[in-house]
Amino acid sequence: MKHLEGRVALVTGATRGIGRGIAIGLGEAGATVYVTGRSLNKSSSDGVFGSLSETQSAIEEAGGVSIPVQVDHSDDEQVRLLFERIQDEQDGQLDLVVNNAYSGVQALKDAYGQPFWDCEPSLWDASNNVGLRSHYVASVFAARMMTKRNSGLICTISSWGSMSYIFNTAYGAGKAACDRLAADMAVELKPHNVASVSIWPGIVGTELFSSFASEMNQTDVTQKNNSFMGDRYNWETPLLTGRAIAALAGEPNLIRRTGRVQIVAELAKQYGIVDENGECPPSLRSLRFVLPAALPVLRKYLWLIPDIKVPWSLLLLNALSSPKI
Repeated sequence: MKHLEGRVALVTGATRGIGRGIAIGLGEAGATVYVTGRSLNKSSSDGVFGSLSETQSAIEEAGGVSIPVQVDHSDDEQVRLLFERIQDEQDGQLDLVVNNAYSGVQALKDAYGQPFWDCEPSLWDASNNVGLRSHYVASVFAARMMTKRNSGLICTISSWGSMSYIFNTAYGAGKAACDRLAADMAVELKPHNVASVSIWPGIVGTELFSSFASEMNQTDVTQKNNSFMGDRYNWETPLLTGRAIAALAGEPNLIRRTGRVQIVAELAKQYGIVDENGECPPSLRSLRFVLPAALPVLRKYLWLIPDIKVPWSLLLLNALSSPKI
């Protein structure tokens, strides 16, 4: 059953990666999906191809309706015109917005392994302009539509990097701010029955992240032999995030989740969702992930390890190390 049939969704930054997977997942559920990106037709970024037209075809193959709109999310006027178009074409209906657009992957690759003071200050803007800032701008226009109808869901794609060091300082600060953005928007939106949540995917094997991991492994033998980067341990596909958000959007009492972090793998487990390969990877705070991550030899015996959550209080002692209170 296509439980999102008749719903209107917007996924920003959907030419490739997580955004593309989310859009396809919403299409599977029957939604009409507006997708944005800078490339309408086939283009390449660091040798990775993707375009809105390709995403549109994938959504339609999955059973959804796709409306591609070429938008540069660093330009507020283009974003305003996007929402004006949705307002006009859908008679004011907008049920779901997924804030996903992010242009900082190349900057993360270029700065990897360098302390923040050895990088140009522009690394902040590369990480957080089309990302944190553009999420806020899109949410402003989305909220203006949703609050008029007293209904809607805004999902902001964030990361475990908001609570633990990953990549670099600018990245972590931006992701922590994404979580704060989602939580504070929830306070103001709740009286209007509009939900706002932060979404944490796991380790997602996007085209660019896969390339990033391969480059790291070639230069770092330790990473190659011992980490989830080397053997792609517990990686998810972008589609799992899409399926999880689609299921979340169909909840009848969605407002009860507002203001909270929603972990993709845990949503998948709750809803009985599987990834493209038919599996459901454990959450990064599951004992089934944590133990084999520390002791790689256990990865051959995953079925022996219970899929139970490690309490946040224990994770905050070490694995999720910042900030301390």
